[in-house]
Amino acid sequence: MTASAARAKPGASQEQRTLVLQGGGALGAYQAGVYEALDAHGLQPQWVAGISIGAINAALIAGNPPERRVARLREFWEGVSSNLLAPTLPRSYGIAARELFNESSAALVAALGVPGFFTPRVPPAPFQPAGTPGALSYYDTAPLEQTLERLVDFDLINSPDPRHRVRLSVGAVNVRTGNFVYFDSDGQDTVTPRSGRTRLIGPRHIMASGALPPGFAPVEIEGEHYWDGGLVSNTPLQYVLDQPLQHDMLVVQVDLFSARGPLPTNLSEVAGREKDIRFASRTRLNTDVIAQRQELTHAAQRLARKLPARFADDPDLRALLEAGSPAAITILHLIHRSKLYETQSKDYEFSRATVQEHWAAGVADVRRSLADEHWISRGRPAAGIRTLDLTPPLKA
Repeated sequence: MTASAARAKPGASQEQRTLVLQGGGALGAYQAGVYEALDAHGLQPQWVAGISIGAINAALIAGNPPERRVARLREFWEGVSSNLLAPTLPRSYGIAARELFNESSAALVAALGVPGFFTPRVPPAPFQPAGTPGALSYYDTAPLEQTLERLVDFDLINSPDPRHRVRLSVGAVNVRTGNFVYFDSDGQDTVTPRSGRTRLIGPRHIMASGALPPGFAPVEIEGEHYWDGGLVSNTPLQYVLDQPLQHDMLVVQVDLFSARGPLPTNLSEVAGREKDIRFASRTRLNTDVIAQRQELTHAAQRLARKLPARFADDPDLRALLEAGSPAAITILHLIHRSKLYETQSKDYEFSRATVQEHWAAGVADVRRSLADEHWISRGRPAAGIRTLDLTPPLKA
């Protein structure tokens, strides 16, 4: 399928393209592959929102010009993927052997850290002075700050001219209040989406979104401390859908954990399945809420046309009319499907072989989705919102 074919959709030229990236550690290479394929099809986003590793990928995209984004993503993922074990694997590897490889690779990451991302605390946290960052986490993420400063142009992210930048939104949790906060380059640093407080985005905002305890310490920003946004919600989809829409929107939502999966057969599978459920997005719940809101707005619009003119400025009617948006939303849902040999350690298994597999899977899922007839023939959603999940689940 050509880039021009991907663009040739009813109303596509008026759609705001938004990329929504879930958290999931090493699985984030799948998102990089998704972006590479979207870029090849001419579907570059105007807005990128992310949580945790999704925030890092989002910053690499928003913080570079279009022609440099894929290269920067590749530089990051090649930098963090470990070659402590074989960088390539024989095709003859069976499931059991590959599982052993992945578990061994993850164990090395746990012991030695990830280049350009995090290193173990020395001495370990229990031997650090109480109240210091070292006492609050097993790893130090100072290398990540240096990596972000090298690979991300934060001046571009914070440019006052929206024509020359991609909007960036990353979610984190205030440790003191427990409130979910978004750092947004569009001038909305929020607990409530319309606070309008302006704040420049820097490396520490991205690090805050990915500071998952107890592995990583909270990140201090202007006197407040923040943890990984995945503690509250592992996807920024709801935040994106809650924003006032001026145009129809195409949302490409990239999830790294699947809510659906088989019944576990042992304790290792229990740990993996629990993690999938805990961090999976509730896409159907989010879209159902938005669909109900849109239908309420449509009903209010129909009611307004039936009422006498004197009700035009009625505050109750206006509140109903403003509860939703006349804009239509299409969600292209892409989900990383774990293979049989991927265990509960899959989010911190950074071997080069596995990272390359995840990246290739992201590319393949986009190509498959954009070649699907449901995508090719899609029109403007009549009900105001539509979700397309066009990649089949992996077979056992």
